[in-house]
Amino acid sequence: MKSESSKRVVAVIGAGPVGLAAAAHLLERGLQPLVFEAGATIAGSLQDVRHVKLFSPWRYNMDAAALRLLSTTPWRAPALDDLPTAGEVIDHYLAPLAEHPSLSGAILLRHRVESLSRDGFDKVKTQGRDDAPFVIRAETPGGPREFRAWAVIDATGTWARPNPLGANGLPAIGERESAAHIAYGMPDVLGAMRKRYAGKRVLVAGAGHSAAGGLLALARLAEEEKGTRIAWTIRGHNFARIFGGGENDGLSARGALGQRLKRLSESGQLEVHADFRTSALRPSNGAITVEGLGPDGSTRTIEGIDEIIVATGGRPDLSIASELRLKLDAWLESTEALAPLIDPNVHSCGTVRPHGHRELAHPEVRYYAVGSKSYGRAPNFLLATGYEQVRSVAAALAGDFAAADLVQLELPQTGVCSTQFDEASSGCCSSGEPAAAEVELPVLASSSCCGGPPKAREDSCCAVDEVAKDAGKAGCATIGGGGCGTRKRESESA
Repeated sequence: MKSESSKRVVAVIGAGPVGLAAAAHLLERGLQPLVFEAGATIAGSLQDVRHVKLFSPWRYNMDAAALRLLSTTPWRAPALDDLPTAGEVIDHYLAPLAEHPSLSGAILLRHRVESLSRDGFDKVKTQGRDDAPFVIRAETPGGPREFRAWAVIDATGTWARPNPLGANGLPAIGERESAAHIAYGMPDVLGAMRKRYAGKRVLVAGAGHSAAGGLLALARLAEEEKGTRIAWTIRGHNFARIFGGGENDGLSARGALGQRLKRLSESGQLEVHADFRTSALRPSNGAITVEGLGPDGSTRTIEGIDEIIVATGGRPDLSIASELRLKLDAWLESTEALAPLIDPNVHSCGTVRPHGHRELAHPEVRYYAVGSKSYGRAPNFLLATGYEQVRSVAAALAGDFAAADLVQLELPQTGVCSTQFDEASSGCCSSGEPAAAEVELPVLASSSCCGGPPKAREDSCCAVDEVAKDAGKAGCATIGGGGCGTRKRESESA
């Protein structure tokens, strides 16, 4: 670590789409990435869902710096408007990127990072800390080993830590004991795991796109395999959020997914249990009885379940950075600066305001969590967001703060505004403006369903807020005292 070049080594943890994009941007900036991947191949999390077709087309799934790197090889770009599967993203984009001569030697497979620290410094010691290299302790094929780096970009995601079935954030009583009958995420219902679910009564828990995909796959299985029955639990009851914006969605496949789920729920093939908050799993006559609570605290049960698919999202693993000085939001576990921009209790529109290295920075200098991990427990992450994050972070590490601060984030609208998400929720567009439903094309995040940023008033958080205040009304301040970014206390949130 004494040579000047070694001080510019940046450890990238995770060789998924965002981690490899970070490596590409670092190379362009003259920095040396060292990429740690826990799995035997790149993109371990995507490998688990190779069968899943993404609702975002290729244009949103590839990073600009990565494309510039690939352009120096015989690689041929896919059709930008085609919808790839996760496996195709690996095979046709990430694998060629990882094999690029300038990058391949920097990727360490089967290197699981267990912990991070500063060389010679525990969490308490301050003087000289910022100049000390990071220590990356990893479990490798040759045993435990330590590496050192000038900076760290953590792109480990949240896939490896799925949220439990229990509605209170803890595993439901009996969830661990029923592990043999529970799958998390999006199992390959129609392929490798077909026999597990064929002819069974399967419960799917969750209200997001993963749950929707699982339900639709099970519906197809039920058409092909007699005796297959499907139950679905969601913790709320506003199906407008789940079914999405339909034809007004900037991603047509995402809108179509919601509409297909809506038709399935109306067909009678799907047993729907809304306002069901799972509390316990009990074995009963060779099957599982699922116990839950209704909104009034009453006990509810679903009997005769053979298999359960938990599609309730994930959460970050914060343990590897326990010796670093992090400043995390109290409930999202993102950085404090990023949380108001992404909090699903407040922001339910289809866009996220541009953010970069400043919102991602921690008190631990030159440590950044990026990608879905940067969002903590917030579920509204898209790959395009992660790509812009690492572009900004790489520029900041290289000292080009003008470029790092010029953040441009282009995301497609969902076609659903926050007033459609939950009757009790407040936030951007709570005034009832239907702007999101009117947007049909991908837009810059600054042109959100709130009408975009204010044009003149510094006390306004968005155009809708500005118009309301100009008319003498309270504007978005009515939702929490300070605008779209204002967040309610947890006890008040939806």
